[in-house]
Amino acid sequence: MTSTLSLNGTRILVGRARHQAGRLSEALRQLGAEVIEIPFIEIRPPASFEPLDAALKNLQAYDWLILTSANGVEALFGRLEDLDLPATSLSRLKIAAIGPATRRAIEARGVSVTVMPEEYVAEAVVSALRHEARNSRVLLVRAAIARDVIPRELTAAGARVDVIEAYETSVPEESRQSLAGVLADPARRPQVIPFTSSSSVRNFVKLAGRNAVKTALQDGMRLASIGPVTSATLREMELPVSIEAREYTIPGLVEAIAEAVGAKKP
Repeated sequence: MTSTLSLNGTRILVGRARHQAGRLSEALRQLGAEVIEIPFIEIRPPASFEPLDAALKNLQAYDWLILTSANGVEALFGRLEDLDLPATSLSRLKIAAIGPATRRAIEARGVSVTVMPEEYVAEAVVSALRHEARNSRVLLVRAAIARDVIPRELTAAGARVDVIEAYETSVPEESRQSLAGVLADPARRPQVIPFTSSSSVRNFVKLAGRNAVKTALQDGMRLASIGPVTSATLREMELPVSIEAREYTIPGLVEAIAEAVGAKKP
């Protein structure tokens, strides 16, 4: 367990969006890691809120609401507030959350979650809802660019799925120079970079450049993944997966890093 391990002297680069980095960074610092924060991802509003607003004004038409990230939860409840609609307008819906962070974000707003799968990936959401959502109308609120597993498979199972973009991710160009400096300096170069999403993997490569990444990997830098989807993206980008969390959560990722590179506490 992470409580018996120390990351003292381990430099770890956290690339989560600036407003989300704190939880991962703090957990790593508690184990003694030296944490560098350079965001690989930026969360922005979608090109238009019109489709989301229209869906929220017509919630009575839906049976299920699926939320696949805390960012989606934040965007949805933000629009409810802007439209002067109460959170209780969601109470008649059955709600599925992809994982514990999304569930916590929903329940913090006083709304109950009906389903959370045992594994925190899109395929598990499909397995949990395949029979439940048959002949139902489903509202899926997600990022502008996302895997199509949920709408494709639930539609094939007989559900009518409306996919609504609540936010989009972009490359934070202001991170490019900072990242280049850290990767180029052996005294500052991270020993581990954890990734919590496919978008962060792709943006990291765009920001750093393949040559800089290759040099850092040859120098022993290790890449850690929160789960199989992120790992698949790393491999798709021809990057090695040195560490993969068994539980697809921030605590699971921290534990996997500690087990892989940490030392026993005295």
